[in-house]
Amino acid sequence: MSYEQYRRWIILAFPDRGRGPVLDLVAGSLSGGTAVLFTYPLDLVRTKLAYQVVGSPKLKLQGIMNNEQLYKGIVDCFSKTYKEAGLRGLYRGVAPSLYGIFPYAGLKFYFYEKMKRYVPPEQKSSIMVKLVCGSVAGLLGQTFTYPLDVVRRQMQVQRLIASNSPEMKGTMESLVLIAKQQGWKQLFSGLSINYLKVVPSVAIGFTVYDVMKAYLQVPSRDEGVKEVVTSKTTSQPSSIHS
Repeated sequence: MSYEQYRRWIILAFPDRGRGPVLDLVAGSLSGGTAVLFTYPLDLVRTKLAYQVVGSPKLKLQGIMNNEQLYKGIVDCFSKTYKEAGLRGLYRGVAPSLYGIFPYAGLKFYFYEKMKRYVPPEQKSSIMVKLVCGSVAGLLGQTFTYPLDVVRRQMQVQRLIASNSPEMKGTMESLVLIAKQQGWKQLFSGLSINYLKVVPSVAIGFTVYDVMKAYLQVPSRDEGVKEVVTSKTTSQPSSIHS
């Protein structure tokens, strides 16, 4: 929804600009950033709870945890994180997430719409074609932006780890620090596993989105904008004559 709305606002603000993939890139980036800002605290809590379960034996050996876990649930994790660092704590690591989601969401929409332009008209309604376009779009977008996702995760859980390493404070600083201390391959650690989740997810998401728009007979995204722009251009001369 936010993607379509941003796209409409951009067209209305800059009616003389082209309607190509660059527009999809910008609208997709803005919609991705909006989604991150509204949902990031939930992502932070999810990462902390998941890391707590996976890493609890290690944390006990390091003396960080006792026999009880740090967080007993979602609400408890929210509460303790907020008491520890306030609202800023709930958005710890949001910068690399935004840096990552802007190009990821933008490239995802860019590649998807770009590939659809090369599909023959008689094949545009094919579900298999939509799945292929969505899969490639998700794969390319995830590959280019995955290192920023690694930085985000490490910033989210670094306070749960007893380490002599300096604290990660900035995105670029954290990228350099991870590459120096853990090697550049660490920036792509888990990428192949992530493909198994992201590629089908993006493919199914785009396909369902297009199929539902056709099923519900939603007008083309540019039709409503064209009507508004046309009405504005036709009303301007009449207002001048009056």
